Amino acid sequence: MNIRRATLTDIPAIMAIVKDVIPLMQAAGNFQWNETYPNPEVFVEDIALTQLWVAEIEGVVAGVTAITTEQYPEYEQAGLDISEPAIVTHRLVVSPHYRGQGIADALMQEAENEAVRRDIPLLRIDTNLENKAAQKVFIKAGYVLMGEISLQFRPGMRFVCLEKKLAL
Repeated sequence: MNIRRATLTDIPAIMAIVKDVIPLMQAAGNFQWNETYPNPEVFVEDIALTQLWVAEIEGVVAGVTAITTEQYPEYEQAGLDISEPAIVTHRLVVSPHYRGQGIADALMQEAENEAVRRDIPLLRIDTNLENKAAQKVFIKAGYVLMGEISLQFRPGMRFVCLEKKLAL
């Protein structure tokens, strides 16, 4: 597996993964993503900000995540101090064709690597309350559930925030 920064040429492969995953998410009761989000524009912006990473297996994009410092104001609903610098993982997705191969773990490890490179000992992530599979992955990776929030740009949904502190 190779983890690298995404390029614009990766967008079709990324969107194919998103298209494959959305029906599976929705079948599990998780409506966090749909036909309008995430869209190519959000991934293009991530690439422009050099914060989008892909996992490749034998040259094929198998997973993607944005590794940012963007904390939503709503994180405060979970008691998080968003004035504290944090590395935040957004838009983590793995192709259904490559599940079970440690791709999500590898992308989350890249977030930790980025935290170490930037000397930021705090990692945060959020996911839909209904996304039990993702929550399990995050907790296994050492994240601690911090609380539930709502997000203004995703009305009617509940999310959970998780956090991990590193000893740098």
